[in-house]
Amino acid sequence: MNMPSHPAILRAALSADGRLLSADAPLLALQREAGADLGAPFAVPQLVAIARLAARLGVLVSRPVVAAAQRGDIDMWVRAKPESDKGVSLSVVDWRERSAAPLPPDDGRREADIAALADGWTWQIDTQLRFEMVLAGNGDSGTLPVSPPVPGTRFSAYFQLQADGDGDMAMLRGFAQRRAFRDQQAVLASDVARHFRLSAFPMFDHAGQLTGYRGTAFPLELAVAAPLADEAPLTLYPVEFGRRLDRSLRQPLGRIIANADTISAQLEGPLRPDYAGYATDIAAAGRHLMALVDDLADLQAIDRPDFSVVAEEVDLADLGRRAAGLLAVKALDRRITIVAPAPDARLLAIGEFRRILQILVNLIGNAVRYAPEGTQVRIATEWESGQARIAVIDQGAGVAPADRERIFEKFERLGRDDAGGSGLGLYISRRLARAMNGDIRIGGAPGEGARFILSLPVA
Repeated sequence: MNMPSHPAILRAALSADGRLLSADAPLLALQREAGADLGAPFAVPQLVAIARLAARLGVLVSRPVVAAAQRGDIDMWVRAKPESDKGVSLSVVDWRERSAAPLPPDDGRREADIAALADGWTWQIDTQLRFEMVLAGNGDSGTLPVSPPVPGTRFSAYFQLQADGDGDMAMLRGFAQRRAFRDQQAVLASDVARHFRLSAFPMFDHAGQLTGYRGTAFPLELAVAAPLADEAPLTLYPVEFGRRLDRSLRQPLGRIIANADTISAQLEGPLRPDYAGYATDIAAAGRHLMALVDDLADLQAIDRPDFSVVAEEVDLADLGRRAAGLLAVKALDRRITIVAPAPDARLLAIGEFRRILQILVNLIGNAVRYAPEGTQVRIATEWESGQARIAVIDQGAGVAPADRERIFEKFERLGRDDAGGSGLGLYISRRLARAMNGDIRIGGAPGEGARFILSLPVA
């Protein structure tokens, strides 16, 4: 049941380094529930995320936010405005308290799948960001650190989070949306030379209340370099490429998307319907360009000589089911049925969990994008010639034998002129497969659908 809304506009001010300088009583209460006060770093991750976004883009950002408080969830519409002193002012123009509803089972599983937790030692924290338990995981990568966190220790006293190249932190984004997150880089507060990769998913009680997060900490010193298959020398990109890409493309695109979304939502007043539609188209085009930037960043990473993957035991059938779940909504839009491996199917292989998931999402996404509407995309696993194989099979026109190598070249789209992709996905996918001592091949007879087969070493 919804509780009464707060009638006033609530305000808060943050310094350039993220400290809460002032706040109206309800916002200050959230800060104190998280164990902090005025003058301390703002401890409400949902609001930290929108403040960081506004500061990074340098524009007014308006977003709906859901914050978890001890008494229930709070729906807010928040406006974050960068100030001349490089701080950020927050205005909450709508505040509604309610009891949280639990995620539907399928959505909850999809959230956990997005986290795609790899091996590592397991940690669990409560809503106050205090450790509740620490357990060793499976295999060598699950070995506990020499000085594991003691239950009751604050998360921030043990780990220091590291921002990515965009100044973003996956963990804060995940907390802001009560969603799973992956690949948050962190170092030990007591030894900054020790780096970890954190992944986690939210936990809820039977009433749908957030109770905390459970995740893994993977020590990056256990990551191993997988040799690339012998190929002709590749053109390498300078180390500075990623930073220039971010500065020249990602930041301006972020501003375009944010502004177009604000215009489309008509937050500053009503617009003519066609103008709002133009803004929606601009935002969609911006997101397509942002996806291209992401592909280019991946390209820069995998073509570097020091690119490495993690060698871990994975279940290809389970990964097929997870990738199918992530693309179920997209398939539904085109009336395409994805047939995943049976729930009891299992096929062990050696590779990196998240990279295999990335490959399968790309292969299944291509099948959903280009197969005829109303058809079926099937995911099948098999063991053959000492290799574990997982195939994505569609009912489209297939790929002609003469094009089956050409399709893996950079920017190759076989003459397609739609805006469906960059022509880099298959190149990146094959490079990742070969980095894991595997490969991607194409089978199937022309006119009978395409069969993209990912093969990996057996466990």
